[in-house]
Amino acid sequence: MVTYNVNLEGKTVLVTGAAGFIGSNLVKRLFQDVQHIKVIGIDSITDYYDVNIKYERLKEIEALNRDWTFVHASIADQAAVEKIFAAHNIAVVVNLAAQAGVRYSITNPDAYIQSNLIGFYNILEACRHHEVEHLVYASSSSVYGSNKKVPYSTDDKVDNPVSLYAATKKSNELMAHAYSKLYNIPSTGLRFFTVYGPAGRPDMAYFGFTNKLVKGETIKIFNYGNCKRDFTYVDDIVEGVVRIMQHAPEKQNGEDGLPIPPYKVYNIGNNSPENLLDFVTILQEELLRAGVLPQDYDFEAHKELVPMQPGDVPVTYADTTPLEQDFGFKPNTSLRDGLRKFAEWYAGYYSK
Repeated sequence: MVTYNVNLEGKTVLVTGAAGFIGSNLVKRLFQDVQHIKVIGIDSITDYYDVNIKYERLKEIEALNRDWTFVHASIADQAAVEKIFAAHNIAVVVNLAAQAGVRYSITNPDAYIQSNLIGFYNILEACRHHEVEHLVYASSSSVYGSNKKVPYSTDDKVDNPVSLYAATKKSNELMAHAYSKLYNIPSTGLRFFTVYGPAGRPDMAYFGFTNKLVKGETIKIFNYGNCKRDFTYVDDIVEGVVRIMQHAPEKQNGEDGLPIPPYKVYNIGNNSPENLLDFVTILQEELLRAGVLPQDYDFEAHKELVPMQPGDVPVTYADTTPLEQDFGFKPNTSLRDGLRKFAEWYAGYYSK
């Protein structure tokens, strides 16, 4: 177990992508856990998916009446980023702003270069010029590409991305490593595995499937259902992030007198891949239970098994041993519990 070396009490934290799914949940959790904390959120609120959900998440944060500042800007805007760092003494940065989605990266590559590469570079530069205690940033399980060895370990070679999205996330890890080495910036990258939960991203399968079923449309199940995903509930992801924020990799010098990069990468996944067809069955049962769909709904008539999509991989499976060893934590929310919470949220949100 590592020893916490970053005390969040009385500190200022910057969360990028604060109107996003993970970002908004993290901000709420920080306010819940830490008595005296200032949180600054930045988000460009793109219309990649329904912006109403993003504004709803921000409303929930504002309702807490805490020391919260929101900046509506993109991290790709260097002046906007520099202005935040110049005005506030930021101790910890959690970079969750990114253009997400594997399939979207095939048709809209520009968005990924702007946010995931230029945006992250701006964050690194700001951390370099304004000494921060810890930079935590989102990577992705997609960096593993179609690696055959499972479960995926952070020791595995990850040099064969199968989408531009994955390539930008691997680039983030490399850029962070370079800045950690050159400027002694403690950084920790987190490879998230298929995050889901209430008020999530409508482009994710569980949410998209639900929207389609409600409209009576057909859902497409890729690779004829022979896909496995390590579905990880959002609260488990946030728990991992909060713990990791509080331990920055130690600064130390090597034999050459130069810094050994204070750099770490962890997987955060459920360590339990679920078959896509089983996942769809549980989702259906929970949607019926929550009253989102009528009891006599004919699911078979609304399912279509289709081939694999470009950029997709057949399985994701996280080896979370280092996370358990260092932080005494591993995600443990079952798929049924998580999808039940999503279905109940969906029933409430869309009946407003």
